[in-house]
Amino acid sequence: MKNLLEIQNTHVYIGSFYILQGISLVVPKGEVTLLLGRNGSGKTTTMKSILGIYPPKEGSIVFKGEEITNLPTHKIVNKGIGYVPDTRRIFGSLSVEQNLIVSMRKGSSRDDMQYRLDIIFELFPDMRGFMKQRAGTLSGGQQQMLAVARALMNENELLLIDEPTEGLSPLLAKNLINSLDRLKEYATILMVEQNFRAVSKLGDNFYIFDNGKIVHEGNNMDELIEDKALVAQYLGVSI
Repeated sequence: MKNLLEIQNTHVYIGSFYILQGISLVVPKGEVTLLLGRNGSGKTTTMKSILGIYPPKEGSIVFKGEEITNLPTHKIVNKGIGYVPDTRRIFGSLSVEQNLIVSMRKGSSRDDMQYRLDIIFELFPDMRGFMKQRAGTLSGGQQQMLAVARALMNENELLLIDEPTEGLSPLLAKNLINSLDRLKEYATILMVEQNFRAVSKLGDNFYIFDNGKIVHEGNNMDELIEDKALVAQYLGVSI
């Protein structure tokens, strides 16, 4: 199966607001697909429509060949979709280890947990040193590691990652992106990101959003980087 996820002509309303206006995109298996665009352009709503939080009024969402458009969120997640929200939403009063344990799905074994932890420590070796620390005392970069790690505690084939570098210093953002690049070995990634410079070398495919519509798409990040006018118009950055 080439495409792990397919979204066709989806229209999403939040209250009386018409947010997504006929979005169609595909997420190829084993690759990183970027959703780019200014704040409020519909990127995060696309993520939440996949999860069933804002189900489309029209259109379809297909995961691994199965229609998931009208399923409740818990059933969608249990099919193998992990979510890393932009707000991180860690449990600050729990330790890092406890945050990871409570994120595991019912029925997971100790062997499952150890296998997932081995993957996490390979991607984020620094996490070994603060597993017993209360999550609310972590730095921003450490909290973001934890947010991604929680999504890795289950066998998720698709990870939806929203604004992973938000609030991080350039160095921490670079280190996180390097870890996400290695993460491609374990999961397909659909990522929302405002920091175009940080992710420009990470993505395999991209979609640019503007006012609830996809205005440009491609599978060559180098060509997008070279198109300075397009990047300035829709992403608001100069390169």
